[in-house]
Amino acid sequence: MPLQDVTVSIDIKKPSALIGLGVPLILAEDDKATEASYKEYFSLEDLLVDFTAEKAVYRYASKVFNQSNRPAKVAVAVFNKKAVKPILAVQVLEQFFYNDFYFVMVADGTKEDKLAVSDLVEANGVKIAVHTVGLETDVEAFNTKKYDRTVVFFHNEVTEVPSAGLIGAVGSRPVGSVTWKFKTIAGVTPQDLSGGKLQSLHKKGAVAYVTKAGINQTSEGIVVSGEYIDVIHGKDWVRLNLEQQIQKLLSTSDKVPFTDAGIAQIESVVTNVMETAVSNGIIARDADGLPLYTISALSRSQVSQADRAERRYNGLSFSFELAGAIHEASIQGEILI
Repeated sequence: MPLQDVTVSIDIKKPSALIGLGVPLILAEDDKATEASYKEYFSLEDLLVDFTAEKAVYRYASKVFNQSNRPAKVAVAVFNKKAVKPILAVQVLEQFFYNDFYFVMVADGTKEDKLAVSDLVEANGVKIAVHTVGLETDVEAFNTKKYDRTVVFFHNEVTEVPSAGLIGAVGSRPVGSVTWKFKTIAGVTPQDLSGGKLQSLHKKGAVAYVTKAGINQTSEGIVVSGEYIDVIHGKDWVRLNLEQQIQKLLSTSDKVPFTDAGIAQIESVVTNVMETAVSNGIIARDADGLPLYTISALSRSQVSQADRAERRYNGLSFSFELAGAIHEASIQGEILI
């Protein structure tokens, strides 16, 4: 874990019935590597210095960079399962887990490598793994795990790596401003899937690429568990920005006193993050345009003497309603004669 003094926990409660978070990491195998390495690339020309155009990592990076909303950079971490002391993809991810990236892809690797990567992402409770699979049995293997932090893109032409195209097209957009459904990906061929087949894939937590109303687009915007990608992305944005901004307040102030005035400073930071989340489309507004979030902060006198002695403030909490997105519509009308 990176060093920090602030921890934010968020639970998504549903009724019954960096921070820039758009940078992708590509895990790539290099049979000459003797140790794990990590490097960031800002163009395909930069990548060609270290990898040839025939390598899978180049195919992934080019798919990311060829999208209209491409991120400024991609990160590449190298592993080598054939080394004298094998270096596994999941080991490399663990080593560099808290570097500046959010989406994780495996350019070279088996289904087992991808499952191990998804296991690690899930265990850490932050970031999202994104995989392209070409077999329904692979979809089912991921579905068994019910991952909240893995996107499975089903496509019969896996070399088109639609998962990388999806990250390039959507991942670096302002968090909360877009849904991941209905998105067109450059360089990906739409599939001819029946409604029943598509529904089956969605039930198993996978997304596909199809044509609707003459427009090539993603069929859904979900992670394996069925939760929406933008919900997970938005939740992480709120958490990480709160941690970062409160840490910045504590680190750049001479002192944040354990008084009602000092508590108000922390509350003000939380309010600013919530307001940005409203503007970005993460948090909803009510019918009058008012943001649907609440913040509660205990005063100094309400905090235990033991916590004050330890200089530990645990008295702030918040809740908000997600803005979400419309993915389906049923319209009723009548024709008058």
